[in-house]
Amino acid sequence: MTAAAFTALLALAGCGDRYNAGSRAGTGALIGAGGGAAIGAIAGGGPGAAIGALAGGGTGAAVGAATTPERPRRRY
Repeated sequence: MTAAAFTALLALAGCGDRYNAGSRAGTGALIGAGGGAAIGAIAGGGPGAAIGALAGGGTGAAVGAATTPERPRRRY
């Protein structure tokens, strides 16, 4: 993975709404897919990168949605 791709991945990760489960799932999927593809490419390349991207994306989406915090209540 090039430095430019990694920088773009980090920039996109900062665009999510921390209280929206869908947004967190999407952000987690992007981060997981990028990480999984990188590990798969290093470990075996070819189909290993695709398998790593699929596994990382699915895991990242599930973890992102599951760890969504509740929106704080406003006290007036």
